[in-house]
Amino acid sequence: MLSEEAKNRLRDRLDEVHEWPSVYMFKFVLEPSEERLNAVLGLFPAESEVLRRYSAGGKYVSVTIREVMMNADDVVARYDVATGISGVIVL
Repeated sequence: MLSEEAKNRLRDRLDEVHEWPSVYMFKFVLEPSEERLNAVLGLFPAESEVLRRYSAGGKYVSVTIREVMMNADDVVARYDVATGISGVIVL
């Protein structure tokens, strides 16, 4: 989970560079286990745009998800939950 200080910094930065609502691009890196991938994808509505890219050796997968977000608080909340998924790197 993100600390309150980290949440506030992220929220402030997001508000500096985005006008809400806005299409936001979430990025994650993880080992390609079905359980982890489903946990990450489960954070997003089914209609979200998802791009998966596997590393050359297939040891990791990067997941990029684009979704229209209404405000910075919604983005921070999504990242906060994602940081609790074991083995997932949030970018």
